[in-house]
Amino acid sequence: MNRVAARACTHFDSPLGRMLVAATDDGVAGIWFVGQKHGPDSSGWREDPTHPMLQEAIAQLRAYFDGSRTHFTLPLDLRHGTSFQQSVWQALLAIPAGATSTYAELGRRLGRPQAARAVGAAVGRNPVSIVVPCHRVLGTGGALTGYAGGIERKVALLRLEGALAH
Repeated sequence: MNRVAARACTHFDSPLGRMLVAATDDGVAGIWFVGQKHGPDSSGWREDPTHPMLQEAIAQLRAYFDGSRTHFTLPLDLRHGTSFQQSVWQALLAIPAGATSTYAELGRRLGRPQAARAVGAAVGRNPVSIVVPCHRVLGTGGALTGYAGGIERKVALLRLEGALAH
């Protein structure tokens, strides 16, 4: 059975800018910086800052930004991507805080060593910024390429996690 889960959203003012946080009854479905590339179409979502999943997501984001949390324990609802995108997003979850990977490395891990560009496109469409750590993926040779929320935010997140020197 393919049921449509109720969708709720709210906003969160992070140290790096305003964010839209979205959830279904199955898990967190989106965390985006307002105005970022590949942002959501939130039509049909109800604004509900009291939704328990949204409250937990914001509590964990606050702890992440204040440095007391490096790992998230939120249920995720990633079903809105293609199967390839979902596999890339799952691979991102395996990159620990303080570490980085490259698009080519992710492609190799997924058994698609020639798919760095496709991996990059899937990483760029990650709907759950920070929790699904797309900011931990670098270009060849450690280049700080691509981040839908902006390179400045990518640098700030990597510095917060200790993956880049201040």
